[in-house]
Amino acid sequence: MDKTERYSYIEKAKEHFAGIMIEQLDRIEKMKKGEDWSDFEKIDPVIIGVCWGDGIGKEISKHAQRVLEHVLIDQKRKGKVEFRVITGLTIENRVKHSKAVPDDVLAEIKKCHVLLKGPTTTPQAGDKWPNIESANVALRRELDLFANVRPVKVPKEGIDWCFFRENTEGAYVLGSKGINVTEDLSVDFTIMTEQGAERIVRMAFEYAKKNKYNKVTAVTKANVVKTTDGRFSRAVKRIAGEYKSFGIGTDEWYIDIMTAKLLDVARRNEFQVMVLPNLYGDILTDEAAQIQGGVGTAGSANIGKRWAMFEAIHGSAPRMVEEGREKYADPSSMIRASAMLTRHIGHPERADRLERALEIAGQYEKKISITGRSTGATGEEFTSYLLDCLNDPDLENKWEEFSVKK
Repeated sequence: MDKTERYSYIEKAKEHFAGIMIEQLDRIEKMKKGEDWSDFEKIDPVIIGVCWGDGIGKEISKHAQRVLEHVLIDQKRKGKVEFRVITGLTIENRVKHSKAVPDDVLAEIKKCHVLLKGPTTTPQAGDKWPNIESANVALRRELDLFANVRPVKVPKEGIDWCFFRENTEGAYVLGSKGINVTEDLSVDFTIMTEQGAERIVRMAFEYAKKNKYNKVTAVTKANVVKTTDGRFSRAVKRIAGEYKSFGIGTDEWYIDIMTAKLLDVARRNEFQVMVLPNLYGDILTDEAAQIQGGVGTAGSANIGKRWAMFEAIHGSAPRMVEEGREKYADPSSMIRASAMLTRHIGHPERADRLERALEIAGQYEKKISITGRSTGATGEEFTSYLLDCLNDPDLENKWEEFSVKK
């Protein structure tokens, strides 16, 4: 490659990079303006959108909707909540419109206050679908759902973790905007803004303060990824100073050793609230969910000031569908997301009861179990069992019996 040809490639790359920087600088200005948080005590009715997604999403979402409507049945009868089923988020429809989230689907979603969303397929290079962006990434960006909140609890082992994963920056937000500079050179991008780091870190500390936790742990790789992770690390240290008077300490671990420490039985119950950039949060919370009982057991909240979206932490499992096993998919992740939604809109007691029923059904009694295959229960059978646990007048006594006193 001669010098002229090399500079031609570089100029094209610079133009591409400049477009990305303009988008991000515009986003920073929007964050600086800010907006007020939704007050669910003043919203009447609260509109709950339900998107079933695709793959096993269609199967497990219907079970979660059944449970959520049961938990909120009196609110629904009083007209305090309204359910709206939103179709069109399947991979087939997204490919048809060549968009991660088709415009008409996004418009319907924005009419809701909260969203219960099933898993959606994200194409990867070499598969049968065109390379459109992840629907999750697009929704998080379009609705500014900057906080991905993932709780993991295993009471019998003293595990009580809550992860605050930054949701709109890092490697994922620009995951579809990398560039092949030449036939031999590919470049992807990661970003971190002062405003983005500030708001997720502050949310983690506020959660610790409100729920009487005494430590927030930052997870980075700031010793190597010095610029973006370094900015995140500095934000944690700065904001931590504001919370010392509330008895909240802080520490920082690198992502590689942190994945090991979650498996360290002697140390892992020392962790409480963890705050981390996007990619690390995705990896670490999947590991944490496996400790809890598998990724099929963990729900996820995507929180912004105006909208919020609740979902499973796992994907659409197309292989299960191809093998005809979707009816055996575990709906626990989506049901746990329903509990998080219930708490978010102002019904914490109902959410607590649902979460306790989930843990009794899934971790303790286990009268029936899900294996993902015909060797175990179907999602419908598990959901019926869960509702029996939820309606059991002896639920609280069982919970006390099975819980570990701290």
